[in-house]
Amino acid sequence: MSNSSASVSRRAVHSLVGVAIMLLFRYLPLHLPEVTPIGMEIIGVFIGTLYLWTTVDPVWSSILSIFMIGVSSYAPMNQVLSAAFGNPVVIQMFFLMIVMNSMVYNKLTAYIGRFFLTMKINNGRPWVFTAMLMTGAMLMAAFVGPFSPIFLFWPVLYDIFQEIGIKKGEKYPTIMLILVAIATLLGFPVPPYSGNSLALIGNYAGITENMGNKVMINSAAYLVVALVYGFVSIAVIVLFCKYVLRPDVSKLKDLDVEMLKKNPLPPLNGNQKFMAISFVFYILTMLLPSMLPKLKIMQFLSVNNYGIALGYTALLCCVSLDKEKHETVLPFGKVLNGFAWGTFFLCTAAILLGSVLTNESTGISAFLNTILRPIFSSMSLVAFYVTLLVITLLLTNICNSLVVGMLMQPVIASFCLSSGINSAPITSLIIIFVLASASVTPSASPFAAMIHGNKEWLKSGEIYKHTMMFAAIELILVIVVGIPVATALIH
Repeated sequence: MSNSSASVSRRAVHSLVGVAIMLLFRYLPLHLPEVTPIGMEIIGVFIGTLYLWTTVDPVWSSILSIFMIGVSSYAPMNQVLSAAFGNPVVIQMFFLMIVMNSMVYNKLTAYIGRFFLTMKINNGRPWVFTAMLMTGAMLMAAFVGPFSPIFLFWPVLYDIFQEIGIKKGEKYPTIMLILVAIATLLGFPVPPYSGNSLALIGNYAGITENMGNKVMINSAAYLVVALVYGFVSIAVIVLFCKYVLRPDVSKLKDLDVEMLKKNPLPPLNGNQKFMAISFVFYILTMLLPSMLPKLKIMQFLSVNNYGIALGYTALLCCVSLDKEKHETVLPFGKVLNGFAWGTFFLCTAAILLGSVLTNESTGISAFLNTILRPIFSSMSLVAFYVTLLVITLLLTNICNSLVVGMLMQPVIASFCLSSGINSAPITSLIIIFVLASASVTPSASPFAAMIHGNKEWLKSGEIYKHTMMFAAIELILVIVVGIPVATALIH
């Protein structure tokens, strides 16, 4: 049997298993305290969706998940579709993903990457170069596009290694290529207004609203905590590599950033300048309302927060400062060609599932409270935090990080709300950590899959060894640095 036929057969088997779980789980002779018959249906859909997300294509499995909820006893199809695609978080995420694609389409990533690579401070300083590259990767992942740093920096590093005589399989290139992905992961959860962070923050607000006490995480405080954690992690990981792993970096001491300027980029055109400047203003409109909530203009922005991305997209679609092609900043059809439909539908289905699972009609929240309260009630707050973070690290490196984040949130909400604990700090940390630490196995995140997919430069054994070390460092830092910073800033 050919590889393609075997792949199709495996996919068909996994698909049948996932659908069977969705349809038949409700009939299992299980007694789950407080869970209603509707809850059993929804748990079946949830487990089946998790299975399909892990084994087959996220697009069709997410669409199937939404359909199965619609035909269940939970609610009429119209209501389910409205909850899924009419959710303001989903709408904001959709248009922000288009905006991020426009950043890539306008090639702003190349200019930002070149800035970090050609800083004169990098000359003859291998570990400064490493730190600058990681910092650039983190900030680009946070504010430009999550995959841009890997696509941009890996090819540049290949050229640098070839130029100065560093060969494949040596210790430093192995570490450096992995560190680019680690830094990208650290930047991935930073923006609270887009991507998986937005999905998880919005999902938690929906879960806690269903439980009778809506918790909204302050965007500005969340951003600061994520950046502090990211910068501290980069500093500690670079020091760990320098003084513990100690790869040979002698050839990098001959690195001259002028060699990276031999193919200069053209000056920014009008569209690129408008995109860059307007995006800074857009970020400010998302963050300032949570910092200056009493100003009337900020109150207006706060009320219309979820729709600002829609207006910004409309602006980019109509503005054209391109004197040669006369193309708008965001040519919708071309930009949509690179749209990450898998990510969009996975987030949409995950947000819907999070809301449905914690709906009172399912009894699942009451079940979680019944099971978990005896376990956590004897723990101190710090012990509770540490236990959740350790569980998060283990789970996020087994299956998709977004899914694990969705799984952890009802647990946090059930315990914290019933105990009168402010859940915003630990929820923020879990969101940051679950997305940032998913680096060890290929199933943990797309970034981890890219590391494992680089067979030419990276060996599997080296990948597992280094990513596990870096994940352990991140766990220590989120406990030692993350908990006090989040507790102090997020209320």
